[in-house]
Amino acid sequence: TGVPECCEVAWRAWFVPFGTVQSCSLVLDKDTGISKGFGFIEMPKIGEAKTAMKNLNGKEVGSSKIRVKKAEQKVTASKSDVAGSDE
Repeated sequence: TGVPECCEVAWRAWFVPFGTVQSCSLVLDKDTGISKGFGFIEMPKIGEAKTAMKNLNGKEVGSSKIRVKKAEQKVTASKSDVAGSDE
């Protein structure tokens, strides 16, 4: 399930007990400005980030359980990866 709609200050506060939070950003719908229900927290120390993930994943916040995981880098296909390419 997604992150309940709330402000970044409150969201950041969930992670601070586990270490340094370098950045915090909720993803907003570009047309409405309303939260899409997810965001990103950046923690510079891997050990602190892992502890936060372990302790916060599945935590009930409001009426929802949050899912906390490592961000995956988005992979985009290059021209040579497109089916039918002769290159």
